[in-house]
Amino acid sequence: MSTPLADGASETLGDWVRRAANAMDSAGLHFGHGTAAAIDEACWMAAHVLDLPPDFDNDRFDLTPTAEQRARLASLLEQRIETRRPLAYLIGEAWFAGLRFRVTDDTLVPRSPLGELVVGGLLPWLDLNRPLRVLEVGTGSGCIAAALAWYWPALEIEAVDISEAALAVAADNLRRLGVADRVRLSCSDVYDALGDVRYDLVVSNPPYVPEASMRALPDEYRHEPVGALVAGADGLAIVRRLIAGAADHLAPGGFLLVEVGEAAEAAEHLLADSEAIWLDFEHGGDGVFLLDRAGALAVDTARAVESIPAGDHDED
Repeated sequence: MSTPLADGASETLGDWVRRAANAMDSAGLHFGHGTAAAIDEACWMAAHVLDLPPDFDNDRFDLTPTAEQRARLASLLEQRIETRRPLAYLIGEAWFAGLRFRVTDDTLVPRSPLGELVVGGLLPWLDLNRPLRVLEVGTGSGCIAAALAWYWPALEIEAVDISEAALAVAADNLRRLGVADRVRLSCSDVYDALGDVRYDLVVSNPPYVPEASMRALPDEYRHEPVGALVAGADGLAIVRRLIAGAADHLAPGGFLLVEVGEAAEAAEHLLADSEAIWLDFEHGGDGVFLLDRAGALAVDTARAVESIPAGDHDED
């Protein structure tokens, strides 16, 4: 692909961002891996190449990129349009809860609304300033566990994943943020390798995309590990296991916190008898429930979930 955005020695960063956004919109790209629109993605490209903070001030749009920076911007834009790969994979990093994380093709791109809870806490249900024991199931890049350790120093955290490759990325992110001594990583298929340890909080952003929905997703999602996205016919294969084992792994007064995204409607049916708490988010996002031990015991995880029409994929 030949792009005019590689030229223009006098072009300001703002000019480039607008032209790049138009090019991505014209190419029909999908945005849902850390950005919601082409203009946001163009700004992310600019921040990466010019080494600016992700929320850089508007006056930076008046900067004039150097020839080297213009070439890098043009190359990045070309790759994004031609490959449909999420930008995070092209630059090897993403932001979550205000922190920078390394990502690879072995991990999902961090984008969960759980980030708002990681930063803001879980009052009135749990006080994260206390020395609580926390388990994250399906840690991927380690972003949730690492951010919890960063913002809440009193927590004792364990994070598990079935993928050794993902755990290696998570370990690197923990080292980069200086919290490796406060998060224990281990390989486990949900609770299988955890024995009888009990936790005050079990948190998970598990696979939740129904099989039929996966076939209709935009190309960008097909670059992510399929095992971290798809979870059976209704999207609840892993969620059922999380709930079924919660009573054996929650301490008295503990909670299970799970994102179910697109499978929320099916999950509401599954949790109908549990008095689950569905959380609201100030900065957008939904499909996250909070369940205590008694609620988990009330769930019949063998219940057949009625067929839910496959809709558009929500951001997770």
